Amino acid sequence: MSSVHKNLSDFSTANLPDIQDKQFAIVVAEWNTEVTGALYAGALQTLLAHGAVAENIHTITVPGSFELSLGAQKMAQKADVDAVICLGCVIQGETRHFDFICQAVADGITNVSLKYDKPVIFGVLTPNNQAQAMDRAGGKHGNKGDEAAITAIKMLAIK
Repeated sequence: MSSVHKNLSDFSTANLPDIQDKQFAIVVAEWNTEVTGALYAGALQTLLAHGAVAENIHTITVPGSFELSLGAQKMAQKADVDAVICLGCVIQGETRHFDFICQAVADGITNVSLKYDKPVIFGVLTPNNQAQAMDRAGGKHGNKGDEAAITAIKMLAIK
């Protein structure tokens, strides 16, 4: 596995756009709050570190990752929101429930992005276990929340 030897949150921050006047929405799943809280902290810190204004970052919570799509849609439909970051964690279990949830969330987030023609970022972990989730929520493999925030910023440069 390539991530064993790499911090996944090593990314280029060259040529990022000015985001001082941009409005961000962060939609966070409440399920598995130890993980999603760490993802949220990473995303928030990264946005602020790269010039976002705290008052321009709007956060809502939804019960679980499945509900991220509707939460994202509620935020994306607001004309003043420039980008939406979705944060969640679905851990592999013993049944196919994992597959259905992950596919639905990925499709839903993609559809919201296309429908509203704005960045809606998939910051959802899909690990095999809790330890892998924590490794990617501020642990040895970085923080997917950081990556999601940088992705949102970079996508605004495309618009």
